[in-house]
Amino acid sequence: MRQPPEKSLRQRALEYLSKREYAAAELAQKLKGYASEDDDIPALITDFKARGWLSDARYVEQMIHARQAKFGATRVAHELREKGIDESLVTEAIAGLQDNEVERASEVWRKKFKAFPATREEWAKQARFLQSRGFAFDVIKKILSRHAEDDSPEDDS
Repeated sequence: MRQPPEKSLRQRALEYLSKREYAAAELAQKLKGYASEDDDIPALITDFKARGWLSDARYVEQMIHARQAKFGATRVAHELREKGIDESLVTEAIAGLQDNEVERASEVWRKKFKAFPATREEWAKQARFLQSRGFAFDVIKKILSRHAEDDSPEDDS
């Protein structure tokens, strides 16, 4: 039985990009395992960028769109930095996320918890949950205190 011919690095890169967006550094890292001595990954990445097939800005947009409903700006920024995204792109993307951070955190909180914490332990648990999702502590305090006001009994006097 014949072995199929070995895929070129270019073919592998195109296959990866046909499935989803990649950051340039992430794609380069993924291709390293398949590269031979005569392969030039930086030149391939540069060529793909020039052709518009690879774009860190497009990757950031896709990542923000996918993550914003579940995660806070801190977590998204961390994930983008892990993928090797330039700091200027991260800063720009996070600025847009922080505009509606309280609303997004409130929605994440509402899906998970339904009721304001009655004890300090419950408050800490809910705060840790939101913090693990990448929301800032000042946002967490706003959410939990806002819900405390919403859940407080109304004075009918």
